[in-house]
Amino acid sequence: METQIKVIVEKHPDGYVAYPLGVKGVVVGQGDSYQAALDDVRSAIAFHVETFGAEALVDDDSPVVEAFVAEASMAG
Repeated sequence: METQIKVIVEKHPDGYVAYPLGVKGVVVGQGDSYQAALDDVRSAIAFHVETFGAEALVDDDSPVVEAFVAEASMAG
């Protein structure tokens, strides 16, 4: 069975960082391009499952249905 996982990919001045939502534990990927970061986080997720088992993959108690990116202004 294939599981769909939502992944956030951030672009930074020195490259890209990717991390999955709803996974128990910390999983992060990085790369010089969007695709490289996505490939790296896929590999990290696979390693996470191999290490901790499929039950660590997705938090069934609180699944991520949708993810949004928003900006908020802060006084300062």
